[in-house]
Amino acid sequence: MLMFLSNDTSGDGGRYPDHICKILVLSLSNVGYSRFPPVTEKTDQGPMRKKGKMTKISQRLFAGAALLAATATLLAGCGGSSQSGAKSSSLDQTEPAAGFPSTYKGKLAMPSPSGKYNNPQPRSNIKDGGTYTYSSTYTPNWNDFSTEGNTSYMSNLWSWYQPSLAGFDKNDKLVWNKDYITSVKLKSTNPLTIVYDINPQAKWNDGSQISWEDFKSTWEVNNGKNTAYDPPSTEGYSQVKSVTRGKDDKEAVVTYAKPYYPWQIVFTGLYPHQAANPKTFTQGWVDNPHNEWAAGPYIVQSQNKDQVTFVRNPKWWGNKGKLDKIIVKYMESTAAINAFQNGELDDITFSTKQALKQAQARKDAQIRLGYSAQVDVIMLNGKSGALKNINVRKAFIQSQNFDELQKISRQGLNWTAPIPGSEVFFPFQKGYKDNRPKDSAFSTANAQKSLQAAGYKKGSDGYFQKGGKDLTLSYTYFSDTATANAEARAVQQMAKQAGIKINLDLRASAKFSDTVTQGDFEIMPMGWSGTNPYGQTSLPQLYDSHSPSNFSFVGTKAVDKLLKLPGTIENVNKAIEAGNTAEKAALKLYGTTPMDEPPTYEGVKKGLANVGPAGFLTVKPEDIGWQK
Repeated sequence: MLMFLSNDTSGDGGRYPDHICKILVLSLSNVGYSRFPPVTEKTDQGPMRKKGKMTKISQRLFAGAALLAATATLLAGCGGSSQSGAKSSSLDQTEPAAGFPSTYKGKLAMPSPSGKYNNPQPRSNIKDGGTYTYSSTYTPNWNDFSTEGNTSYMSNLWSWYQPSLAGFDKNDKLVWNKDYITSVKLKSTNPLTIVYDINPQAKWNDGSQISWEDFKSTWEVNNGKNTAYDPPSTEGYSQVKSVTRGKDDKEAVVTYAKPYYPWQIVFTGLYPHQAANPKTFTQGWVDNPHNEWAAGPYIVQSQNKDQVTFVRNPKWWGNKGKLDKIIVKYMESTAAINAFQNGELDDITFSTKQALKQAQARKDAQIRLGYSAQVDVIMLNGKSGALKNINVRKAFIQSQNFDELQKISRQGLNWTAPIPGSEVFFPFQKGYKDNRPKDSAFSTANAQKSLQAAGYKKGSDGYFQKGGKDLTLSYTYFSDTATANAEARAVQQMAKQAGIKINLDLRASAKFSDTVTQGDFEIMPMGWSGTNPYGQTSLPQLYDSHSPSNFSFVGTKAVDKLLKLPGTIENVNKAIEAGNTAEKAALKLYGTTPMDEPPTYEGVKKGLANVGPAGFLTVKPEDIGWQK
């Protein structure tokens, strides 16, 4: 799944995969992208959401358990150095696994696409105790399974105190978390039947056993049969026929009506059966994290609209959390980078030259640079006014030079990467293709032809008109940084050259979730973050005409049919091929287009372990801390 992200995305640790894309104030949900060490990431592009159980960006890592080869994994590149520090030098150096020290004077070299730059350390080399403080964006709904709570920010908070049943190792192989799942067995292929054995020690904080009933409740809130629930994606769950009790309460048997692949990423998180009613699901988690319905190494000690504080969970049965306390402060980007420079924060993610300069000004800082599992997109609201016309949507996309926008956002940074051609596959992945329509390319002349095809005529003021009124659209964004404002003005100017009037609409980042889920925008930059390598499984979440995470609100029955096909194909390479075909058809509707695959620039206090850009690697929250 994918998570959504806003254009103000700041620091995301590494999260276990769910199969949903998460929204970044740019973000996706079912197939999920996610980084585990919790550092909520802010960019100047906009908020993020998770994609399917795919879209949250996070890293994870844990040992043991059966492995599943994620064959749609990142292509291997040159490995980064494993040294933990680097001497100041005028010569460019390969990035150490712990990042560049702030004293380093050379250029920050491009990282390896498969590199892990999170200062990986075993538990034995991490101090017991300490506090870890970072920034995030306020999201009111604490239900990570709901559309409203399906943000990379909430996914990051959820990862500290809620169950994550599986993750990915450094080779992008899926591993089951034995703190929750002791074994997973394929009982039958016809019908597809999976048996999950639950750790006998696993309990919710209210004392209830984690049991087969929680698999059942997770299925019921996500399968779409009861429309009173609002999951961001139903993929995987809607194909399940039943969830039943096995030999005892600690065994769940999942039987599929139709095979779904890869089935391993469907049940990677659990929704507590005690909270499985529509009213609680949609409203009961607002400003309430419900510690009693949690089961992780930490609990929420306190939370308000300014910050959240986590402390160790005395009822946790697994390895003791290395940290005494985690403090998450809700801050805008400018305030956050200032706070990091002044030593108030231990971790900050940024995307501008000025922010890099400020981070490097801190003497005890390390700069960790890596590829992200995030795609920034332009979302066009197909149910709003003039944008109901596909040719108007097409004209706007044709009016935008995304190479120029990338130059603005990367100004002064030594980062070079092509504009992505997909919202679910990354350029560094096997099977990636540019799925954008050929006629979506930047061309002011073609944009004007598209407007003419929509019935508009150019007026004396240079703007296209219909019925004597200028074609006027609003561009909503959420970051008041110099870079974000410069990008917004560039969007406005390029649209003007094509004859489209753009009104700029700057909103507080805290308004992102309501803005996107309520469709209260016309044009908006946002992002999708992924939590696993199977991008094809996020396609229905992003593009299906009935998906609550399709924020363009456009789609067709023919495209919907293509989107569902990859999940029926067991062979990963063939599933990716089918996914590319489906996305090509979806992008021809011009409801959205990929615009950037931003890097992760992360400034951390020296010694922070198991936090930083590391692809799909999952790190258990109890293994995050300060290096000895």
